[in-house]
Amino acid sequence: MTSYFGTVHRILRWPVKSLRGEELREARFDDRGLAGDRAYALVDERENHAGRVLTVRRRAEMLHWRAAYGSPGRGSFEGGSRGNGDFEGGARGNGDAPRPTLTGPDGATWDWDAPGLVDALAESLGTPLSLRAADGQQDRGPTVLVTFEASLVALGGELGRPVDLLRFRPNLHLETDAPAFDEEGWAPGTTITAGETELTVTGDYAGPCIRCVVPSWDPEGHERWPELQKWLIGEHENKFGVIMRVTRAGTARLGDRATATPGPR
Repeated sequence: MTSYFGTVHRILRWPVKSLRGEELREARFDDRGLAGDRAYALVDERENHAGRVLTVRRRAEMLHWRAAYGSPGRGSFEGGSRGNGDFEGGARGNGDAPRPTLTGPDGATWDWDAPGLVDALAESLGTPLSLRAADGQQDRGPTVLVTFEASLVALGGELGRPVDLLRFRPNLHLETDAPAFDEEGWAPGTTITAGETELTVTGDYAGPCIRCVVPSWDPEGHERWPELQKWLIGEHENKFGVIMRVTRAGTARLGDRATATPGPR
């Protein structure tokens, strides 16, 4: 059985589904996936859409907003130091759990519970909405999306320009000795250990990630690159990254040893 070895290269968390997020030095992984990931969402309240979670697929302007736990800029992608992964209670009903702080396109910051936030978001996104707090709002349930540096670099080489990792919105980005795009064939039973945690391709919707239109938008939602998705569809069966579930809870930190063992093909 072949195993590949490397390190945890980046850890990324997206507190509010479809908004920009934050980069971490460490994070806890458990039955929620990455703790605090997509623990909050915006809900469409238009007639005939009420109750549906808003996503970038319908409102690319959502990428004009960013969310982070703690003070604005702490751990954000715009610079500054990376935050830590402290997030024990989550949105499960722990009243002491952290709430995200949102930063709008004008630079104004809003606490999640601020009275004016809903109106500011509705005006910015052009749709009536409400707010929801609930763990496990990832598209495929409480999962972890893992990507690989070798594949990111190789994809940029194929397209003739660098590809920003943030387009793919992963949680764990690993640098290993696995060949580029090898993960496109990783089957159920594949395991990854990263620091204390273990991830496995198991359960519904796990395995190589079939991409939607979102990676064609730049990470701030200003410009589309449709050729990126066309290339993924034509050359990679529209796959990039692997969707996994946590099978051993624990903490992963930047620089931690990572091991990937593909399941039987």
